Amino acid sequence: MKHIAQLLLSMVTVVSGSNVAIAQGSADTFPSRPVTIIIALAAGGPADVEARLYTPKLVTMLGQPFVIDFKPGGGGTIGTAAVAKAAPDGYTLLLTDGNFNSYNALYKDLPFDTNRDFAPISLMSLKHFVLVVPASSPLKTVSEYIAYARANPGKVNYSTTGAGGSAHLAGASLQTMTGTKVTFVHYKGASQLLPDLMAGRLDVVPLALQPALPLLRSGKIRALGIMGEKRAALLPGVPTVAEQGVPGYSYESWVGFSAPGATSAAIVNKLNDALVKVVRMPDIIATLEAQGSVPVGNSAAQYKQMLSNETERRRKVVLESGIKLEE
Repeated sequence: MKHIAQLLLSMVTVVSGSNVAIAQGSADTFPSRPVTIIIALAAGGPADVEARLYTPKLVTMLGQPFVIDFKPGGGGTIGTAAVAKAAPDGYTLLLTDGNFNSYNALYKDLPFDTNRDFAPISLMSLKHFVLVVPASSPLKTVSEYIAYARANPGKVNYSTTGAGGSAHLAGASLQTMTGTKVTFVHYKGASQLLPDLMAGRLDVVPLALQPALPLLRSGKIRALGIMGEKRAALLPGVPTVAEQGVPGYSYESWVGFSAPGATSAAIVNKLNDALVKVVRMPDIIATLEAQGSVPVGNSAAQYKQMLSNETERRRKVVLESGIKLEE
């Protein structure tokens, strides 16, 4: 990717020192130099995959490089803090997933507030979680799982791809809503978790649809239910958790763009216009849907309201379930 970034950097328009402030502050001339997209997560995840879909389109549309910069660590808070502190000129953006909405509730003394210090630009896509079990499991439905978990409190190993992440909170919410008690087992990513799942050493796992699909199709694991509001188009025969006796239950992740909080509305709107056009391109839609994602592309105001609602919902999940990350 380095040679690609270097090639793109050659596209930079040279702006004289006296004109830099004008170029940074004006939506008419924005962008006049490279834009950095910070991903506060490790490379290879859904946010990374989507960033690599969008950036070539943005380069073509806006005429400047869009360079991806990974800043993982601190559960995503390090890269997020970097964007919160960046100049509010549109040249540093945050591409985040659903974990973004949990930071305020999970971490103490953060150097940022997700509601206050960011200017939401657009929600790009929704990501389904699917509740799965090993192929050897006797459990066939969510109702059977709930009944078993109630009859065996603390004996179910509910494994996730990281403490405090969206999959963890999805399980904590399900536990609270069903009156069950499970033992959470956290891994550092799906690559470590999947071998134990397929070997039958784990009881139940919420997986993002993309990594789950090939294993489901090969029969190595089995789906109990879709954890989102609607059924997944790629798994139409798998009912949602809500359909299986947990009305109102819904938990999803997503990918979306934000800028530093004081970024002007004019620049936010220009970025929103470009991003919405990109995510609604037929080839982008086809690629996202093939990965099990739901393309969105909404207004900055809609995304802001969604983030506010989800931040409050996740705060309640953390409080009700007693999740703490100090250990």
